[in-house]
Amino acid sequence: MNLRHKDIQPFHVMDILAKAKTMQEQGIDIIHLEIGEPDFATPEPINKAAISAIEDKQCFYTSSLGLKPLREKIAEYYQQHFDLQTQAENIVITAGASGALLLVLGAILDANDSIMLAAPGYPCNTNFAKFLDINTCSVEVDETTNYQLSADLIKQHWHDGIKAVILASPANPTGTLIYSDKLREIYQWLEQKEATLIVDEIYHQLVYDMPVSTALSVSENIIVINSFSKYYQMTGWRLGWCVVPEKLIATMDKLSQNLFLAASTPAQYGALAAFSPETQEILQQRRETLKQRRDFLLEAIKNLGFKVPVKPQGAFYIYADCSLLTSDSFQFCMDLLQYAHVAITPGIDFGSNKPEKFVRFSYTQDLLVLKEAINRIKKFISKNS
Repeated sequence: MNLRHKDIQPFHVMDILAKAKTMQEQGIDIIHLEIGEPDFATPEPINKAAISAIEDKQCFYTSSLGLKPLREKIAEYYQQHFDLQTQAENIVITAGASGALLLVLGAILDANDSIMLAAPGYPCNTNFAKFLDINTCSVEVDETTNYQLSADLIKQHWHDGIKAVILASPANPTGTLIYSDKLREIYQWLEQKEATLIVDEIYHQLVYDMPVSTALSVSENIIVINSFSKYYQMTGWRLGWCVVPEKLIATMDKLSQNLFLAASTPAQYGALAAFSPETQEILQQRRETLKQRRDFLLEAIKNLGFKVPVKPQGAFYIYADCSLLTSDSFQFCMDLLQYAHVAITPGIDFGSNKPEKFVRFSYTQDLLVLKEAINRIKKFISKNS
């Protein structure tokens, strides 16, 4: 029997997380730099809006495409920030960004079609494709292209079965961006091939050294996936959205009805407050805090012997080359947890592009905690060098 799940690999970091939790239960102080979830609580205006909706008994199903006022609020966001005439009808509210990607792949691809992705990259994208019997073309990227796919790389690895390309900006695990001119080159070439471009923007507002942009500024025919999890700090609320061309709306509606019925109603009412001036002020302050954490951790790990050839411009990750310290990043992560009580993510979770040479740090803890983590890692390296 050929079961779909057999080819789907678990997150190896979950082994580390499970071990870390066991150690914590034994009273050991563990510093978590492995999970992509900041230590910030959901902003209070969002909580209050959701509680108010519950108290008003606004807990019934919404449309499968999402709560209309929320879709209108997101459209207004694109209009105000990017001067785009994005329509609420083109926005689909989903059960997290993962739900959005599942719907999009189901809407545009058939079994045995192929999709191109970058490696290193977020592993669930590949696993979603496998679950839907979609083939993947994984292309190794490095610092020469800012750890992003380029038009030249896409052309070099192209074959006729490829129907779509997924990009991520900012990207997990590297935190790098793809710039508008490069994105336009890719889109224009894919348009000639009648292939779809999907851009993952779930870390969209978490950009530190330059203005925020969106792929929709290149073309309204690009499918954009976003989330309330990361910038809006609503990870456990499981709410996302995607922006799709008009021709896909009916299909997205049909699939959403069958696969999810609708996203969480209280979460959608809470998300209405995510765009309020009060919430935005909180989020912008927290973005500055994340930038300060990045700046500290980036220089600190370099001083310990990690190499970071490209400065991460967004998200809250640093993808670091640890080859001067170890030849086995997974064992390094396990030993670091065991003896230094610091949890980080091994490269094996992000594809087959030299995973043994890389680890990912998440700067999702307070600056004082990050400094303690660096002290512990420094002692660990000194003892093992």
